Amino acid sequence: MRLPMTLVCSVAAALLGVTTTTAFADGSAALDDGKAAPPAPGDAAAPAAGEKPVEYGVGLRIRNVRIPKGEIELFLERAGDDGSSTLGLGVEFIRRRGNVELQLGLEYERLKPGSGIWIESGNNIANNDPADYVLPDGEQNSPLGWFTIEFTFLNHAPINKYVSVRYGGGAGLGIVLGDLEHFNMVCAGTGATNEAPQNCEPVRFGGQGQFEEGTETRVKYNLPPVFPVVNAIIGLQIKPTDKMTINIEGGIRTFLFFGTSAAYFF
Repeated sequence: MRLPMTLVCSVAAALLGVTTTTAFADGSAALDDGKAAPPAPGDAAAPAAGEKPVEYGVGLRIRNVRIPKGEIELFLERAGDDGSSTLGLGVEFIRRRGNVELQLGLEYERLKPGSGIWIESGNNIANNDPADYVLPDGEQNSPLGWFTIEFTFLNHAPINKYVSVRYGGGAGLGIVLGDLEHFNMVCAGTGATNEAPQNCEPVRFGGQGQFEEGTETRVKYNLPPVFPVVNAIIGLQIKPTDKMTINIEGGIRTFLFFGTSAAYFF
């Protein structure tokens, strides 16, 4: 089976429509606010009134990244027994003018798709269609993860001097690291069904399934080396001082996430 390639392409295509265009529109306008119009002939050039200075900052982020079973099953007949929840750590390099930020983010996290029986769309294991048993994270020889690089435009709507609503979107690339391993399983005679596939699991994991290769053979999914990252973010920004911000935010970063970050501007 080649579930992951179909799944990866479908998820990427579906999520590309999620990116928020508002932030790009607002961001482009705000970042250009400081550009004064060319003076008319004979007029002396003057700086734009109320021009905001450009500031640069650096930040740290921590995020909880989630891959819900229901999200995966939009593209499969059945995914593993549980979803995935993992922590991501990253750094941010920020250009700020007024209420608009342009952010370059670098982040790493482990990816842990739910282990158990995975069934391709249209297959019925009760009719002896094949299934995959995705190994638990602790059984993977080279656990799956990715390192991401993305640009994000973020706008802020102030509530008061210290708190603003934060929203925006962006895109980037994720470099896939490690592997996702599975066993190809034969479910005939086990009584397993799509709704209750546990009997098709390998014997050492409590099931009665047989290995398609005849022996316990690990198979690596043919994952792409690079995966698109699509951001759509909303949250709050807290400014204890003019030079420091604390962000609480959530949304989509190809997968669902929520987390916090802190930045200092020079």
